[in-house]
Amino acid sequence: MDLRIFTEPQQGASYDDQLALAQRAEQLGFSAFFRSDHFLHMGDGDPLPGPTDSWTTLAGLARETSTIRLGTLVSSATFRHPGLLAIQVAQVDAMSGGRVELGLGAGWFEAEHEAYGIPFPHKRFGLLEEQLEIVTGLWSTPVGERFDFTGKHYTLTDSPALPKPVQDPVPIIVGGGGPKRTPRLAARFAGEYNQSFPEKSIVVEQVNRVRAACEEAGRDPDSLTYSVAFVACVGKDEAELARRAAAIGRVPAELREHGLAGTPAELVDGLGALAEQGISRVYLQCLDIRDLDHLDLIADTAMASS
Repeated sequence: MDLRIFTEPQQGASYDDQLALAQRAEQLGFSAFFRSDHFLHMGDGDPLPGPTDSWTTLAGLARETSTIRLGTLVSSATFRHPGLLAIQVAQVDAMSGGRVELGLGAGWFEAEHEAYGIPFPHKRFGLLEEQLEIVTGLWSTPVGERFDFTGKHYTLTDSPALPKPVQDPVPIIVGGGGPKRTPRLAARFAGEYNQSFPEKSIVVEQVNRVRAACEEAGRDPDSLTYSVAFVACVGKDEAELARRAAAIGRVPAELREHGLAGTPAELVDGLGALAEQGISRVYLQCLDIRDLDHLDLIADTAMASS
């Protein structure tokens, strides 16, 4: 099982907090550090110092790490024009020596758009589809040739389609639980299909939908990586588990049901169950970003078993 660390900095984390977590994850052998792309705190707790921009942060981490992969789960199509996004991701890929991955989604949190003056159209799936077409089209255009695109939402004319990322291609992650359109997008554009915080009972059902969409598109379903993201909360005993759950405003019983939580042995069992459902990559959402000992405990158990 490929294990990755995933966090939500909008809940209250500085760049230095994220750097410390990413560097510890790298030292422990986790394959990637991913962060959300949000600009507004959600729920209770302290939002200070305020949001950090995902691609600005990843650019900094690219220069202060050396092996761990870096990405978003997921960037919102409402936040950036696709031409600008293609440039940003290609540049961070170069800055990291080819360690970037782009998770891209339609966006959903209307309040953060209102808070920062970002347009939030009612229908966004078309934006996402065109952004995927444009970003991948810009990157795949041969050097010296031009890229043009005319869609409902975006028009690009005579673009030099530069710069190019180091990776060819940059891995694209498409996620969501939609029964038809999302699987088709994943089959067409993605190297990875992700389910974030699904009900555990429906993981296989959605994987099968995506596999069917690949077959319909003439693509080998095994050419896609199937991943999930769950909140992680692990304690060496019940007292430590309760303390970590309280620190993120949750309770152990609920976390055990909906996340990957409990003792180290329970975490290992949960990962094993996901592997049996066809999942080969798991994003462990670590909400207490300053609890670096939590990563140590996970690495000592789950990493060894994976």
